[in-house]
Amino acid sequence: MSTTAELLKGAAELFPDEVVTQAHVRHLDLPQGAGRFALITLDNGLDHTKPTTIGPQSLANLNAALDQVEKEAAAGEIKGVGVTGKPFIFAVGADLKGVELLKRREDALAIGKGGHDVFKRLSGLSVPTFAYYNGASMGGGVEIGLHCSYRTVSTAIPAFSLPEVFLGLVPGWGGCALLPNLIGADRAVKVIIENSLNQNKQLKGKQVYELGIADALFEGADFLEQSLIWTASVLNGQLEVIRPDVDRGDAWDQAVARGRAFADSKVHGAAPAAYRALDIIAGAKDGDPAAGFDAEDEALADLIMGGELRSGIYAFNLVQKRAKRPAGAPDKSLARPVSKVGVVGAGLMASQLALLFARRLEVPVVLTDIDQARVDKGVGYVHEEIDKLLLKGRVNQDKANRLKALVSGSLDKAAAFGDADFVIEAVFEEMGVKQQVFAEVEAVVPETAILATNTSSLSVSEMASKLTHPERVVGFHFFNPVAVLPLLEIVRGERTDDASLATAFAVAKKLKKTAVLVKDAPAFVVNRILTRFMGEIQNVIDEGTPVATAEKAIEPLGLPMSPLVLLELVGPAIGLHVSETLNRAFPERFTVSANLAAVVKAGKRGFYVYDSGKPELDPEVAALLQQGDTVLTEEQVRDRVLDAVAQEIGLMLEEGVVAEAQDIDLCLITGAGWPFHLGGITPYLDREGVSERVNGKRFLAPGIASVPE
Repeated sequence: MSTTAELLKGAAELFPDEVVTQAHVRHLDLPQGAGRFALITLDNGLDHTKPTTIGPQSLANLNAALDQVEKEAAAGEIKGVGVTGKPFIFAVGADLKGVELLKRREDALAIGKGGHDVFKRLSGLSVPTFAYYNGASMGGGVEIGLHCSYRTVSTAIPAFSLPEVFLGLVPGWGGCALLPNLIGADRAVKVIIENSLNQNKQLKGKQVYELGIADALFEGADFLEQSLIWTASVLNGQLEVIRPDVDRGDAWDQAVARGRAFADSKVHGAAPAAYRALDIIAGAKDGDPAAGFDAEDEALADLIMGGELRSGIYAFNLVQKRAKRPAGAPDKSLARPVSKVGVVGAGLMASQLALLFARRLEVPVVLTDIDQARVDKGVGYVHEEIDKLLLKGRVNQDKANRLKALVSGSLDKAAAFGDADFVIEAVFEEMGVKQQVFAEVEAVVPETAILATNTSSLSVSEMASKLTHPERVVGFHFFNPVAVLPLLEIVRGERTDDASLATAFAVAKKLKKTAVLVKDAPAFVVNRILTRFMGEIQNVIDEGTPVATAEKAIEPLGLPMSPLVLLELVGPAIGLHVSETLNRAFPERFTVSANLAAVVKAGKRGFYVYDSGKPELDPEVAALLQQGDTVLTEEQVRDRVLDAVAQEIGLMLEEGVVAEAQDIDLCLITGAGWPFHLGGITPYLDREGVSERVNGKRFLAPGIASVPE
């Protein structure tokens, strides 16, 4: 038994629930008389909706297959070896559900070394090796191919990436060491760092080829057949694969420096994975793969035993699993069909909603407003956005025409909504206005129609209280920009019935949104937490702490933007309105900043100007600020803000605003861009000891998204 086999056998005992991938070897005669060829197919035996992952036993199976083809190559029985996957899937990387179970650093180190020992055998065979990226390829799946002599890729691939940094790891089975030596440091930094930290951006097959990762690109329908013909040409010497030289001069160092600057802009030094990956890329400049593999092993071991990975996996499971089974959602069989949608209002938010409903539901959508000019502007916006999709190739001309035809406007609510099944309002955030709108709509819609409100903070129950049928009113709170942020807070009012709620969830699913059921409580989830969070920042500024100190205090969290930049994105007027709403509900915890009120009164759109390209405090805003003489340090500010957030989350859970702490994290990740490396907010508060200090207990059970005990 080889050392590698022994290592993998021991590691396999730590992964009791591994979905084992087989490595089937079959032989075929290549065309053009190129000779006998061994093709290894990775297959976990499940349907195409269950991606192929790689754990210790799966590595052992691939190792055994390589034992076989190594002997055949040495005996001259085969001319080459290829690796491909089952239909639609090549391989999507390591078995993460097993990785998070590891308790000892030496076990984590063994996993890294085991992967390297197996994969590098592909480059050590006496015959050329080929990877055929036929379907989804991520992480370790991509790295298998990097160890091969040549690679082809299918145009039909929906997702190709090295997502490890996004989750809190590094590409640790050759990605950091091999990719920059294949395509150059600049492109490798884009794939490994920038794409990962840009919400795990995926590459398509054509992009993989254009980056130089693959040597040939073929259509999906006959991908393997064309790849084998291409392989025969390479082995026969009829086709020479020429790759451009990699620049190992200053350009390499500049690429790494750019990567560090990008990581700083995204995580502000708060998450180690990106920096460890960049260190390995920097070290790969001398082209020594063995040293690179050793560095990957050490980085993997350190990161697996850290909190960032567990938070990343926790967050990944939230958006991939919990999001698909919303806690508290009624039986989907109760949902009513929706064949026409009405939108009350034709402003920017309403127009974004109309576009989304038309694209996803492909049913007629009608906007109404108080005058024809507003209606025309709203419909015009939707049509312009569809034209942009056409220009980008996201829809074809026929689809664009059909989508435009679905969206219309009217001043007559009775004519517009008389046969609508679902009507959503997106008008001014004032209770009286919304109650009036719903009264007008209820008078003209069918009795089974759902009435939805996009309110960000007002009571859904109060909004429905004067209606004849309050049971069909539901909160349907989107986040701006609607097309980008996945979260949809679905709010159940005091009298909302199961059929209306089930319909809301069914519509959310068709809209491809992450729906979370929330109680009808002031500002629901995201806005309540962010308002408490930003409220404390504003409080310390009002009391005398410099703006720069207050903003910098939060950088260790690695948030995508600072609190005041986020306030600018939301809009100071909206932020002020929400804080006023929460102040009325909870005056002992939520204040209304006099300085924020002054900024809004002055008509300022935010605290900053960007004349130099970077945010600088607007002199006009600075002149408005009235501050006390209490100056806090960055650490004091951070402690105060985190204590406030932990208190608010604890109270929300006691009130039953959501089912569990996991739903709060899911909301913040998908609705506010809270970093994956934090796992939302509750794992971070648990790890830092804030939740126990403030509430006397953790939010999550021990072991969930926490550092190994």
